[in-house]
Amino acid sequence: MDALIQIFIMIANTANMLVIIWFIIGLLFSFNVIGRDNTFFVAVHDAIARLFEPLLRPIRRFLPDTGAIDFSPMVLLLAIYAIIIVLQSIRPY
Repeated sequence: MDALIQIFIMIANTANMLVIIWFIIGLLFSFNVIGRDNTFFVAVHDAIARLFEPLLRPIRRFLPDTGAIDFSPMVLLLAIYAIIIVLQSIRPY
């Protein structure tokens, strides 16, 4: 059981890192540090966006529309951190 919980924790940590990478690449695009003609970063950004869009869509329905700022990735990060905390608390030492 401990190994299964550790695998879930590793998956959650990986998801956190991917959301952070997706957010940073999006910032780099919006401030024109990286152009949209860079196919590698566009492909990475789109792949991560497609991966997390099913999780972000329900969050966006509950959050108020704030215009250009999207807070749904931050809510997703908090939810993943909460899952990690719960998994670590039930893990036997």
